[in-house]
Amino acid sequence: MAQTKKPPLRMCLACREMKSKKEMVRIVKNKDGAIFLDFSGKAAGRGAYICNKKECVEKLRKQRLIHKAFSSDVPMEVYDRIEEEFLAQS
Repeated sequence: MAQTKKPPLRMCLACREMKSKKEMVRIVKNKDGAIFLDFSGKAAGRGAYICNKKECVEKLRKQRLIHKAFSSDVPMEVYDRIEEEFLAQS
């Protein structure tokens, strides 16, 4: 009997909902310390996920959730760039 695989689930940083990995956008911190959006989901580095909802992106900035996820100080320019990239992609 062939078993069907369950899709990998990830938790959104902002709303804390578990969703399919394909429904979310990955935020990556690479070994050089650069933080960026990874739309392919395959970039090397530590990853965190966020929903494709505008509310979640706004909450990400308001509560500085990337700072908490990666346990490092993240400048506000990173949040600005992520918000711009996210809105351009939508």
